[in-house]
Amino acid sequence: MIKVRRVYDSEEKEEGTRFLVDRLWPRGVSKESLGHQAWLRDVAPSDELRHWYAHDPAKWEEFQRRYAEELDGKEESWQPLVEAGRRGDVTLLYATRERERNNAVALKQYLQDKLSKDSDA
Repeated sequence: MIKVRRVYDSEEKEEGTRFLVDRLWPRGVSKESLGHQAWLRDVAPSDELRHWYAHDPAKWEEFQRRYAEELDGKEESWQPLVEAGRRGDVTLLYATRERERNNAVALKQYLQDKLSKDSDA
């Protein structure tokens, strides 16, 4: 199972392996307090895409499509997440206040699609 959680929320039990998936380190959070497995900044959307999107709800669908295209071109960045997902639960950590339309939510969908294709094969 892949979960998504904001880094500023209290940690829940059984979050599995936790990965920070933002390009920038979250303000006010120490590396020790985060308790994450790895910071996968290369799996985050490019600066250009992030600035274009700017959390505009009207751009959400197009953001997801463009982000998936970026991810298709850098399998090495998200492969550790797929491997961890095969072994157990994974939690994708993000910092933005936007909870429903952010890169971690889009990444979760992308990874679930990859994992389901693997299980179909």
